[in-house]
Amino acid sequence: MGFFKMKKPRRFNLPYVYYDERKEKLAQMEENAKRELGMWPQKNINPEDIRGKFVESTTHLKRRKQSKRKPVHVGVVLAIIALLLLLWRYLQIGRWEF
Repeated sequence: MGFFKMKKPRRFNLPYVYYDERKEKLAQMEENAKRELGMWPQKNINPEDIRGKFVESTTHLKRRKQSKRKPVHVGVVLAIIALLLLLWRYLQIGRWEF
């Protein structure tokens, strides 16, 4: 048990069961060749296609978007804390004094 000779943990490796890497590479090569020959239109990256994909892929953000709830703002939280501190101060002293 040496402090300076600690072994590194094993790396995480998850092999996909239903994924054929060779088939995917061949399909990608075929698509690129067809694009170069002009048989398929060129890929146009549109930012509007990407926007909102993260929200769609997470369940908690998707639920919040569907319920149309807004997150609580920091100002509202600070105002509530200030009111609670004033109330606590009033309960300690017995009169309103700042």
